[in-house]
Formats: sequence, structure tokens, C-alpha cells
Amino acid sequence: MEFCPPFPGIDNDKPFRPSNATMPQELSDDGLMRRLRAGDEDAFTAVFQRWQGPLFRFALHMSGNRTLAEDATQETFMTLIRQTAQFDPARGTLGAFLFGVARNQVLKRLERERPYVPFAFDAEDAVLSASKSNGSAAAEHPSVAQAENAARAEAIGFVRQAILTLPPDYREVVVLCDLQEMSYDDAAAALGCAPGTVASRLHRGRALLAAKLRTQRAPGAAQSSGAPQSKVAR
Repeated sequence: MEFCPPFPGIDNDKPFRPSNATMPQELSDDGLMRRLRAGDEDAFTAVFQRWQGPLFRFALHMSGNRTLAEDATQETFMTLIRQTAQFDPARGTLGAFLFGVARNQVLKRLERERPYVPFAFDAEDAVLSASKSNGSAAAEHPSVAQAENAARAEAIGFVRQAILTLPPDYREVVVLCDLQEMSYDDAAAALGCAPGTVASRLHRGRALLAAKLRTQRAPGAAQSSGAPQSKVAR
């Protein structure tokens, strides 16, 4: 089966929607894979537009490097093209399969380059993310919403930096389960371990992340009562 890379849209986390796509969006991943095995290029396009955003964000949170994340995401889809027959729905979901491939691609690149690549915090992206969650408030009270968005953007930056300092075993479960909201079973399939292992690593990873966030707070910042929430900001 022949497809033509590179894949448009990998350099950001917005879905790629070709104007001539005819594949129904409600088709299941398993249905798309059956068509993909038969050589249906529209099926590949549908898989790509459904999964490229989550895979890119996973690779970016794992590596802190946009170029590395783009390369890992593209190679994940190239691997899917070359190894379509290796996906077995009886062993897990397509998402688990793709995240497993992406994880291997990211770790391979990190080992080749350095232990971890410092994340170039993009304040504009963080502010945009924050503003999306405060859309109605921004319309009614723009100045208040702007201040809230700036504070949220700073918090998102702290979280992203802290995640990158976690050991890889803990970082990947935090990214998969908290940022990507993946189930323990799917995360276990992606990582090649037991769901119980995912749960224990996630518990430890959240504890480490909470401790790191406490130490990263700016001097004079208001102290909150109780422990930080277990789920991290996206």
C-alpha cells in the first residue's frame, strides 16, 4: 500500500481536514483499520485527522521539543502504514497501539539527543489555552478575564516544566492518563505493562509532580490549603 508523506498538519495540534475527505467521521477505529488494510487511502486520512493532534501533544509533553514531536508523530503514522497488519484489536485499541509507537519514537529520539530536551515555554499558546476555558468570562469582563488567563498561562507553564523533570516512567503515565485522559487498560497496552503498574506509577508520578509544583511557586504566591489536585492542567 502506497501513501504520500509528509503529512500536513503535524506541526500543530489542530486536526487536518482535507477538503475532499469522504470518510464518515462516525466510523470506528476498527472499521477504519479494516479499510486501511484493504488499501483505502481515505481511511488513512481519517485515522490521521483523528489521532495526529493527541499524538503530537503526547510527544510534545514527553519531549518538550516541537521539532522532535513533529518527527515522532510523522514516524508513528509511517509505522502504521508499514505495519498495518501488526495492529490486533483483540490486544487493545488503535489509540493504545499508536501511543505505544509514538512513545517508542519519542524515547528513541531522546536517548539519541539528550536525557530530556528543555521545553521552550510558549506563553502565547498557554494564554490561548487559558482563554478558551474562560471564553464567557472574557466577553463579560475582558480585563478580569485577561488577568485570569495570564495567571492560568503561568500555571500551565509551571506544570509543563514540572512534567518534563519527571523520570520517563512516571512522565509517560501522567501524560497519558491525566493529559490524554486514557484509561489504565489502554495506557497499559500502550506501555506494555499491567494496569496495576500504570496505577502505581501514576500515583507516584502525581506525588512527585505535586512536590515539584510546590517548589516552583513564585515567591509571595498565595498558598492554597490542602494538596494540589491530582489531575494536571492541559
